[in-house]
Amino acid sequence: MIFTPQRVIMESDALDYPLGRVLYDRFRAQGLEVAFAPSHNRITVPGRTPPEKFRAAKRTLVVGVRKTLTFQTCKPSAHYQLPLTTGCPGRCEYCYLLGSLPGRPYLRVYVNVPEILARAAAYIEEHRPRVTVFEGSAVSDPVPVERYTGALAAAITFFAGQEHGRLRLVTKFSDVDSLLHLPHARRTTIRFSVNTAAVVGRHELATPRLEERLQAAARVAGAGYPLGFMIAPVILYEGWRRDYGELLGTIGSHLDRSQPLTFEFVTHRFTERAKRKILELDPGSTLPLDTESRRFKYGQFGYGKYVYPPHMMAEAKEVLLEMVAGMFPRGQVAYFV
Repeated sequence: MIFTPQRVIMESDALDYPLGRVLYDRFRAQGLEVAFAPSHNRITVPGRTPPEKFRAAKRTLVVGVRKTLTFQTCKPSAHYQLPLTTGCPGRCEYCYLLGSLPGRPYLRVYVNVPEILARAAAYIEEHRPRVTVFEGSAVSDPVPVERYTGALAAAITFFAGQEHGRLRLVTKFSDVDSLLHLPHARRTTIRFSVNTAAVVGRHELATPRLEERLQAAARVAGAGYPLGFMIAPVILYEGWRRDYGELLGTIGSHLDRSQPLTFEFVTHRFTERAKRKILELDPGSTLPLDTESRRFKYGQFGYGKYVYPPHMMAEAKEVLLEMVAGMFPRGQVAYFV
């Protein structure tokens, strides 16, 4: 699945950077009208209703300059976020970005990639000899826009030369071929976000099929990258044990099960803000958003969210970790939350 924007908006300062000029010329040559805005944080997209505006935003690419170079922390997967892009063209109903980026669901790419990587180098130097890990997809899926920016290629090549730095990224998209030939020194881990057929079919709109993701994962493994899978959100619906077992079996059928793999499990959770946004965009959503069956818990950023009660979390953890251990001899569960 290839992301092709329907509209492009550029922050005026982006033309001061080589990548900004390249993108401007490229999109104009493709016949796309390129509009300008004073800031990538204040963009207006067409549409009369919230669902119309949301769909339009998902086809809008904003080209800007990343001015904030203080990186956010990123628990539990890494020490810091690496802010190469923001947003995603997918329309997954449960996406946490609905709550954290409610008014700006459009895709943003940044043209000052060398400055961002220079800041990462400073963090690495500051924390030596500890290895510093960066998450490249904390607030985005960077793969769909890679064919335009080359930002991931630049980052992967950069980290290949960093003895004390590591990069991690996760994607639902399969457009990874431009990354396969890069020198990576196994210092970049690529993970694929996957879920059961029921969850993908009902809740992951405008994303590649599971089969496409797993084929891409096999190509990534063939290129020598460390490989992992993020299974998120784990939704405990009727039949979940069977379906997640089938999912893990399907992953195994596409790969050499004896290779080292990492698994990350994130159970379904939501905030009140996200629930309101989900139902605003799709009043008929079948996501399980009943607060009465959940436990309210405060998150790392101080806001509250609804999670599964302890007995359900404990059962899911036991079942899924046993499945991984039984199917993947060198599989490692990085975390289950």
